[in-house]
Amino acid sequence: MSSTVISNIATLVTNDPSLGDSSPLGLVRDAAVVIEGDRVVWTGESSKAPATDNRVDAEGRAVLPGFVDSHSHLVFAGDRTEEFNARMSGRPYSAGGIRTTVAATRAAGDGRLEANLTRLLHEALRQGTTTFETKSGYGLTVEDEARALRLAARHTDEVTYLGAHVVAPEYAEDPAGYVDLVTGEMLDACAPHARWIDVFCERGAFDGDQARAILTAGKAKGLHPRIHANQLSYGPGVQLAVELDAASADHCTHLTDADVGALADGNTVATLLPGAEFSTRAEWPNARRLLDAGVTVALSTDCNPGSSFTSSVPFCVALAVRDMGMTPDEAVWSATAGGAAALRRDDIGRLTPGAYADLTLLDAPSHVHLAYRPGVPLVAGVWRRGVREV
Repeated sequence: MSSTVISNIATLVTNDPSLGDSSPLGLVRDAAVVIEGDRVVWTGESSKAPATDNRVDAEGRAVLPGFVDSHSHLVFAGDRTEEFNARMSGRPYSAGGIRTTVAATRAAGDGRLEANLTRLLHEALRQGTTTFETKSGYGLTVEDEARALRLAARHTDEVTYLGAHVVAPEYAEDPAGYVDLVTGEMLDACAPHARWIDVFCERGAFDGDQARAILTAGKAKGLHPRIHANQLSYGPGVQLAVELDAASADHCTHLTDADVGALADGNTVATLLPGAEFSTRAEWPNARRLLDAGVTVALSTDCNPGSSFTSSVPFCVALAVRDMGMTPDEAVWSATAGGAAALRRDDIGRLTPGAYADLTLLDAPSHVHLAYRPGVPLVAGVWRRGVREV
């Protein structure tokens, strides 16, 4: 098994304070990292790096863990440019827009869906994303939900069953019947292809009782909960997430003090998705409030064709710093280690011995440039599982 050292790193983000400075980022200056096979085996000062088979000169650039995008919707067809244009002209976002993508996705063949998925994954990889979660939710039939998960599972282990995205159009007059389908035949068909189950707990989608029934049924099938919670209004989603030990409550825009307290006291990560607020001109989540309360926060893209059509974690980092009260260090941690926590993983999102060798090399001396130079393509190299892919 060959080994490689990346040396002459100006700033190395390890996300382990025991390996670097005392900050959560565990920063090491004038650093090196050693890769053997698909794992990190050593990090430290460049002058102390062990001998290896291969050497890469970082030339005074920064290295950080590959981004962990823990919330995306990448299996879809169609385009919603007209909806976005109308919304930017004054029409507010509503959950009903999802049905436009449902119609296009149902009509698309497997090849077309997978080609679009692959295109978006390559786009994200070029911007430093090495791990991603993605969901079904644009089929809303037994066959279409199952095929979305089968396609996604070819590309990631972090696959989420989201049959409960909205009520399928055929069940518009019978939402209870659709919940029965989602928790019955559809769940049976989808569970073998997924790790997670999700529900859009929101006005216009599923209420708290329906969400509880859906997530509880998923848990009985071995799927772990995550939940779209409190995006458009105050509601029961966050409290339900903590009650059911969901890995993450995603969006978290409208929170009561009780919601924040529940997150602080529980094991559920608050995943913030600033691309959605940017694309809908909605109120920004208050990351500062969550962080000050001791809540674990993740940052993700929510890449989807309706409300957040971006695959760029660096863009979301810049938004979080500019508009959500996060420091650059907090935003980078949340987009790496925070995303890993939202997936309940400790083998990604950090550059520590034993973790996967997922690294992003920036064309900048510090990770702070991700917020300092928004919109600039700073990613100069990406290693995934020890292999350089960018």
